[in-house]
Amino acid sequence: MEASFELTIEPLKSSTKELRTNDDLEVRPATAEAGEAREAAIERVEVSVYRVPTDFPESDGTIEWDSTTVVLVELTAGGERGLGYAYASPGAADLIRKKLAELILRANSMDIIHCWVAMNRAVRNIGKPGIASSAIAAVDVAMWDLKARLLGLPLVKLMGQAREKIPAYGSGGFTSYPLEKLYDQMQRWAVDGFKMVKMKIGRDRDRDKERVRTAREAIGSEVQLFVDANGAYAPKQALANAEIFAGEHVSWFEEPASSDDLEGLRFVRERAPAEMEIAAGEYGYDAIYFRRMLEAGAVDVLQADATRCGGITGFLQAAALCDAFQTPFSAHTAPTLHQHLCCSASRARHVEYFYDHARIEQMFFDGAAQPLDGHLRPDVSRPGLGLELKRSNIAKFLVE
Repeated sequence: MEASFELTIEPLKSSTKELRTNDDLEVRPATAEAGEAREAAIERVEVSVYRVPTDFPESDGTIEWDSTTVVLVELTAGGERGLGYAYASPGAADLIRKKLAELILRANSMDIIHCWVAMNRAVRNIGKPGIASSAIAAVDVAMWDLKARLLGLPLVKLMGQAREKIPAYGSGGFTSYPLEKLYDQMQRWAVDGFKMVKMKIGRDRDRDKERVRTAREAIGSEVQLFVDANGAYAPKQALANAEIFAGEHVSWFEEPASSDDLEGLRFVRERAPAEMEIAAGEYGYDAIYFRRMLEAGAVDVLQADATRCGGITGFLQAAALCDAFQTPFSAHTAPTLHQHLCCSASRARHVEYFYDHARIEQMFFDGAAQPLDGHLRPDVSRPGLGLELKRSNIAKFLVE
C-alpha cells in the first residue's frame, strides 16, 4: 500500500486552457506567467494518511476506539504550500487521489468556491455524507490555507475577523476512564483556566450519575460542566437523565438522543431544565442537514465540524444559517483549525478543545492551538493557518 500520494504538473504557459468537471462546470486555470500570487495555478497535490494510537483506551456512549486517523492534503502554487487535514477514514484519501485531485490540479488557487462546487458535483453518485464530505473538507481547508498564504494574510483576516479570541472548553472524560483518571483530567483543565469542560456519558447509565458527580467535584462550582451522550439514549431516557444531571448543574447536554432523530431532540429540548442547553450537529455533512435541524427547533446550540461538513466553505454555510435562525454556534473538535473559523463567525460561542485532536495537533504542527486562560487566539503573525508540519516527528505514524 502506498504511504503517500503526489500529483504534479508543469506550470501553465497561458490561461487559455480549461479543465472541465462533470455538468460542464469550468475550473478556470490560472496564469502562471502573470507573476501575481492571485493568479497562481495549483501545481501539485499531495495526500498522506497518518494513524495515531490513543494514549489510553477510549470510548463514548456508543463506540470504542484505540487510534485516530488523519488525512493530510498539501497543495502547491506560486511557491507556497497550503495545508489541509481531516480526521477521517483512509478511504477519504483514496477518494482524493482517485477523483478529487484531478479536479483541482491546474485550477486557479483563488477560486475556492468554484473548486468546492466541482468536488461536490463529482461525488454525487458516490454519496456526499461521510467519507466524501471529509475528503472534500481536507482539500478545501488546504485551498483556504494556500490562498491566505499567497496573499500574505492569516486565515482569520482573510475570512474577516470578528473577535481576537474564542472561549474553549476542555473535552474528554471518556467512558473508559476510571473515576480517578476522569477526576484528574477534569481538574487539570479547571486549573489550566478552562471555564467549561465536557465529559462522555451513556456507556453505563447506572454509573453516569456517579461519574457526573465526580467531574463536578473535580472542577468545583465555578466551572461549567457539559455532558455528551453521543446519541446513546432514547428521548425519554435522556429527559430523565437531564433531570438528574441538573442536580450537578450540568449546563450543556450534547446529543441526548440520536442527532438523526430531530423530533426526539426537540422533545428533550422543550422539556429539559431551563438552565440546560441541548446541542447537536457534529454529524452534519451539508447545509441542508443544518437547515433541517434548525427548522425543527431541535437544538439550542448548533455544532459543526469543518473536517466533516465540506471544509471551511461548508462551515461558513452553517455559520450563515445560524445567523439566519439567530442560533448560537459552536465548533466540534479540531481546535487548531476552528480557532480561526470561530473568530470569524459572528454567532460562534466556543470551540471544543478535544483531548485526542489537541494532542495530535501538538505533535503534528508547529503553530498548533495553545489555550490561554480558557481561550484560543489565532496567530495573526503567520499567514494562513499558521502551521508547519513537524515531518520528522510524525513519520512514525505514516500509514504504509
